[in-house]
Amino acid sequence: MKINAKNERIKRQYFERLKEASQKSEATVNNVRKSLLRYESYTNFQDLATFNKQKAIAFKKHLASSSAQQTGKPLSVSTLYSTMNHLKEFFKWLAYQPGYKSRIDLYDTDYFNLSEKEVRAAQSSGYKDYPTLEQVHKTIFSMPSNTEIEKRNQALVAFTILTGIRDGAIASLKLKHINLDKGLVMQDPREVKTKASKRIDTYFFPVGDDIKHIVITWVNYLIKERLFSLNDPLFPRTKLIHDENSAFIASGVAPIAWTSASQIRQIFKDAFTAAGLRYYSPHRFRDTLAALGETLCKTPEQLKAWSLNYGHSNVMTTIKSYGYMDVHKQGEVMKKISNCNNTVTDEKLKLIREILG
Repeated sequence: MKINAKNERIKRQYFERLKEASQKSEATVNNVRKSLLRYESYTNFQDLATFNKQKAIAFKKHLASSSAQQTGKPLSVSTLYSTMNHLKEFFKWLAYQPGYKSRIDLYDTDYFNLSEKEVRAAQSSGYKDYPTLEQVHKTIFSMPSNTEIEKRNQALVAFTILTGIRDGAIASLKLKHINLDKGLVMQDPREVKTKASKRIDTYFFPVGDDIKHIVITWVNYLIKERLFSLNDPLFPRTKLIHDENSAFIASGVAPIAWTSASQIRQIFKDAFTAAGLRYYSPHRFRDTLAALGETLCKTPEQLKAWSLNYGHSNVMTTIKSYGYMDVHKQGEVMKKISNCNNTVTDEKLKLIREILG
């Protein structure tokens, strides 16, 4: 790949700042890296110090007419929005660096801004297809649970709906992070790959005692029968051995953690397919739980606890990220509001203030 050595040196400083000073995750830094590469490729890897408002405008038009490499479809407005924001923040930082101060006009970075209409479109939460709780239940109890690997796979899917924890964090969880007596999972960022390296304490969601029983049985099996230590993974990797033909075959599980969540997603895909349903990723279970919370939570206190269970300090984050409501559901809710007691109590006012921030 063609590169500009000078650009690479200054970019390396910026990436270090993002990780060490701004505490951005590796995934976030990689996204910024991709955005900068888009810009550099467009300029044929010219010196970043040559940036000006004309280049910002031209690149913005170029990206708006570009297509995604994998799908061949036009880039989404959310991709445009994130790319422009990454570039704007980078060049704002670059404008203060030695050797660039006199060459980059800070105000030129504003030319990366999208139109108000595009920003609204990028920030709007579109429809997300997610499984109903009934579909999740069917999938879990359609899964075989005879062998050790089958028990692990079933417990994995059950655990995901029971806690709503992200698959990356699940892959790094250890037995010591789960407290069955309290129904609590302690996501310690020093050992668990949480989003933004955040400490998250997640209590079991009320999705059914039968689902909770699967998880409890699995944990007890690992500790009491397999004699796993508390430092061993909650969902260990498949153990591979050689058969008589020196070919690898699965033979239970080994006390070794997965290095990524790819195997977890494959287990989900196999489970939904076997149940005769379309595939839903582990992350979509968070939408399922959000829909459940909208039904069950009746007070500001309950809504706040539900949101904290996600790892969100602000209730509005949960509503914005996972609270999509289609037009039919909107109509049903509005009818219920019209037919119920509309007295505005202190508790209702508190809930409204909490949601509106």
